[in-house]
Amino acid sequence: MVEFTVNGRTYPAPQEPVVVVCLDGCEPEYLERAIAAGAMPTVEQMMCEGTFALARSAIPSFTNPNNLSIATGAPPSVHGISGNFFHDSESGEEVMMNDVRFLRAPTIFAAARESGLRVAVVTAKDKLRALLGAGLDCSSGQAWCFSAERSGSTTKLANGIADAATWTGLPVPDVYSADLSEFVFASGTKLLREYSPDLMYLSTTDYVQHKYSPEESEAIEFCAMVDRYLNELDSAGAAIVVTADHGMKPKHGRDGAPIVVYLQDILDVWLGVGAARVILPITDPYVVHHGSLGSFATINFSPSVDPERTIAGLASLSGVDIAIGGNEAARRFELPPDRIGDAVVISAENTVLGTSEDRHQLDALDAPLRSHGGLSEQVVPFIVNRQINLEEAGLRNFDAFQIAARVAQTGVGDGKF
Repeated sequence: MVEFTVNGRTYPAPQEPVVVVCLDGCEPEYLERAIAAGAMPTVEQMMCEGTFALARSAIPSFTNPNNLSIATGAPPSVHGISGNFFHDSESGEEVMMNDVRFLRAPTIFAAARESGLRVAVVTAKDKLRALLGAGLDCSSGQAWCFSAERSGSTTKLANGIADAATWTGLPVPDVYSADLSEFVFASGTKLLREYSPDLMYLSTTDYVQHKYSPEESEAIEFCAMVDRYLNELDSAGAAIVVTADHGMKPKHGRDGAPIVVYLQDILDVWLGVGAARVILPITDPYVVHHGSLGSFATINFSPSVDPERTIAGLASLSGVDIAIGGNEAARRFELPPDRIGDAVVISAENTVLGTSEDRHQLDALDAPLRSHGGLSEQVVPFIVNRQINLEEAGLRNFDAFQIAARVAQTGVGDGKF
């Protein structure tokens, strides 16, 4: 095993297993509440005896951009995944950004495998499996990549594991359940015991965080489950980094009704129907989570629109935090300029952005709306089960693998990151 370089960053060959955990939607308050309730003794110990910091996620603070940032060690401007959903200028269609053809950079996993490391990737939702497994050669029996969502079926990336559900001894989990995340952890601990991967990535789902606030018993029980598996991974001698793809905030009023700015309806009145096209990058098949309502939107204008005047109008709307041109947004938030349209709008902390009111399935929501995507959900926990001196000011969630690889090489952090 030798060190490897990918996307301009060098990763030392680990001397002990590296495990990076992405707790989807883990607003820091979830950990604070669970620790206060005595439900996370392992995490509490990691924070006290290892290292705890707050990091920033990539913007938009959505699942796909941040999982790929963690997987590549780079921002969306490098890997190209700027949302779960986008307007494809080549086809003129709005499409899910879960096809490997949209990925513009190699992953740490593929590079690690090419350097001789054994690699394992387990994700909760199948929408991420192909992207995370891009370029990962599993044919030699030295790499594994599968999702909990499709754990009852065979995939070519789950080498040596024809049926992950049978292998783990757990039933195929419902996609709208905490069991989906537990399946990820159960798979990760079993992979570590039976196949000894050198580098492993475990990515959960934010079902619990969308549905329950940090103080609710269901959220605390979920955190307790996470803690039990982290204890197993820690006891196995792994160098662990726990972080998140984004936080989570309530997006509703006291009556439980969502607080929404319907941008498409507003622009149709201002500019006329068809003059602007609003895209919500949070859009994915899991409407029970969020009803396609998040805190980040992109807009494409027709040639007849005055962008500066329209953007200024959007910036003045109640509930809007930022409205800026696409090029400025690309510079400020490290985004691919060709995939974010002519304007970007980010809502305030307790507000979400919609297209037209009649296009959102709000009746599918089974709890008061909690969502993400904006600057208010950018702060995420960063926990290392070893001592290392981290500079919080510039710490990003996608520094996870480089830091984990460093402490796995030396057993302890050496100097500032």
